[in-house]
Amino acid sequence: MSHIDESLEFIPVRIAVLTVSDTRGLDEDRSGATLVKMIEEAGHVVADRKIVTDDRPLIRDQLKAWIEDAEIDVVISTGGTGLTGRDVTVEAHRDVYEKEIDAFGTVFTMVSMQKIGTSAVQSRATGGVAGGTYLFALPGSTGACKDAWNEILKFQLDYRHKPCNFVQIFPRLEEHKRRK
Repeated sequence: MSHIDESLEFIPVRIAVLTVSDTRGLDEDRSGATLVKMIEEAGHVVADRKIVTDDRPLIRDQLKAWIEDAEIDVVISTGGTGLTGRDVTVEAHRDVYEKEIDAFGTVFTMVSMQKIGTSAVQSRATGGVAGGTYLFALPGSTGACKDAWNEILKFQLDYRHKPCNFVQIFPRLEEHKRRK
């Protein structure tokens, strides 16, 4: 069973928050603000926060910039994961992934099913890794952001979480680049 090993020291992670929206500014961005609050309450660092429109190249370029930034360990985006024509966040994420974390979307769907039933099938939440940076695309609702954080990310981004977590494998994410 999973648990937090209190004998280990907490390691803060540097997280960037990206809101994808054609209609929201920082003042109206409830989902981004919710993520920021939960990240800080957990003891992590909000390394950056931006809003971009539902435009695949713009989203992809922002993700790439943060992947290249050594001061950012994780990117969490909110918005643009649905089924409409303007929902291109998942595609932008997949444009930059080196490896997709397939089970993230599956586990998110399982969590969502408990809250919203079969409506969970309309979300395309995804996770992946690129350049040693974890990337997660969440739906734009505050409820979905809370569910993803409280049920998945809060634990996987905590070094003390057992039996395993994302933080403990940070040093090995780019080990393939050291091979000759």
